[in-house]
Amino acid sequence: MVLNLKDIEQMELRYRATLINSLAGFRQAVLIGTKSVDGHSNLSIFNSLIHLGANPALYGIVSRPDTVRKDTLKNILETRQYTLNFVQKSDYEKAHQTSAKYEANVSEFEKAGFTEEYLNGYKAPFLKEAVVKIGMKLEDTIDIKINGTILIIGSIQSIQLNENILGDDGFVALEKENVLISSGLDGYYSTEFVGRLTYAKPETWPTIIS
Repeated sequence: MVLNLKDIEQMELRYRATLINSLAGFRQAVLIGTKSVDGHSNLSIFNSLIHLGANPALYGIVSRPDTVRKDTLKNILETRQYTLNFVQKSDYEKAHQTSAKYEANVSEFEKAGFTEEYLNGYKAPFLKEAVVKIGMKLEDTIDIKINGTILIIGSIQSIQLNENILGDDGFVALEKENVLISSGLDGYYSTEFVGRLTYAKPETWPTIIS
């Protein structure tokens, strides 16, 4: 089967969105916790987490156009704080429910059955049930003009995880916590470790680290 540009452009909108989104493959399901300036907590699932660099430690998140109400984006821009939370695969239904369009003064934590947690004086809420919790500070936003999306760039302020998934060399084995991953807008999966390989060099074939 071959789909050319004309085929793609003529697709029904929702079909095309599902196709292109799921074709991008498996991504980390991350629940973003924020709090508005007037004290309303918000929790929303994203699957666009991007590693942008380790020094300084930066992650990116892509937000859809702000032509409609986007509480997560609004809260991040106004408070400059947010949290990234990874949950286990057993919480996939609750995680998905956070994508529902609740009113701005309604907490998705409560509606989805999750618990707010505040750590180290951080004003944005963490997810108590998360197995990985990352505190973020907004550093920059980039408007992607071709489709109106926004790249949110943040620096890592804190990391909380179980020591049993952190290796001696800094490698985080997320699969040990049965961390939830996603594909498209509504597909959820679990991880399975295949293997780690040594640094690739032209003169040698990589060997298995673990």
